[in-house]
Order: sequence, then C-alpha cells, then structure tokens
Amino acid sequence: MDDEKRDHHLLSFLKVIPPVDFCCVYGSTLHSTNHDKSTMVDYILGVSDPLQWHSENLEMNRDHYASWMVLLGGAKLITGVADNIGVGVHFNPYVTWNNKMLKYGVVRMHDLIQDISNWERLYLSGRLQKPVNVLVDNLDIRNVNSVNLRAAVSAALLLLPPKFTEEDLYAKICSLSYMGDVRMLFAEDRNKVKLKCI
Repeated sequence: MDDEKRDHHLLSFLKVIPPVDFCCVYGSTLHSTNHDKSTMVDYILGVSDPLQWHSENLEMNRDHYASWMVLLGGAKLITGVADNIGVGVHFNPYVTWNNKMLKYGVVRMHDLIQDISNWERLYLSGRLQKPVNVLVDNLDIRNVNSVNLRAAVSAALLLLPPKFTEEDLYAKICSLSYMGDVRMLFAEDRNKVKLKCI
C-alpha cells in the first residue's frame, strides 16, 4: 500500500468519530516493511474540549469505551480520570473498525501543546519525538513540535559519550520518554526502545 492510499485509509476512521483538531498515527503501521494485517493502528487525537468530545463519541461509539466507565459516570468520569489520575490522555484500546484493530488516545489541545512545549509530562511530547504521521493539524502542531524535536536532540547529545554513532543518537532520543516511566521496571519490554528506533 503506497503512502497516499495508507493515509486515505487511516483518515477514513475520522469519519466515524466527532471532529478533531489534531490527529497523528504512530507505531509499527508507519513502517513500509510492515505487512502484518493484525498490527494495531495507534492514533493520538487532539480536541478542544474532551468532555464535549467524549459525550458526542459516546453517542456514536459507546462500544469503544470500557463498560464500567460508561455506567459509572460517562464522559465526566472519562475526562476526570484522564486529567486527575492519568497523563491527560484517555485511551480507547482494542477498537475493531473496518477489519482492523486500533487504539486512540484523546487529549485536550492545550495539554498537548503544554507537554510539547514544556515537557510537563513527557508523555505525548516523547511520543512526538519518534516517527509519526500527522493526518490533521488545524493548529500547526508540526511547527510547535519542532521545538520539542530540537530539545530532544540537545538532551540526547548531553547524555551521550564523546564518541557515538548516528544509531546511538536515535536510540538515545527514543529512550528519553522512557527514562522516568515506571512501567519500564515491570510492565514494558526493555527492548522497546530499540524496536521504536528501527
């Protein structure tokens, strides 16, 4: 599948959810060598008002959400958990659409910009330091992210020894967002950094 067809296919998912201000796809689906049809497609969706967005999406795609969240509080609980317990992002994983498995994370645009600009949580900013395919960009996040990318290169150069390879540089950039992630101690594959840079 060429890039144009792939992008058209990836964009078609956005027709079944409420409008977004920003959308990017990340992960192994971006690799042209990946022909695994079972690979999950990963989206980040930026919206101005997550409470309103989730309210609308619950009307359209209730089955995307964990049933307990829907029953116990709906959009208010979903956004409250993301803002107060999580990192400002609510993920709907294991969504089946068009014979494809996908997951999508929804974040408030203000929070996305703050994390990219200031590394407040180094979660989405870390994700955007790696290869992504931006499909919707109403607020010129690509330009905002250029600051994040330059900062990531600078941080990686400070952490590397005097002699290093280009591969070492990319691996160090990829590792930045994992350095403070407690999941790396017990829940994540320690080879994940290497895999993300391939």
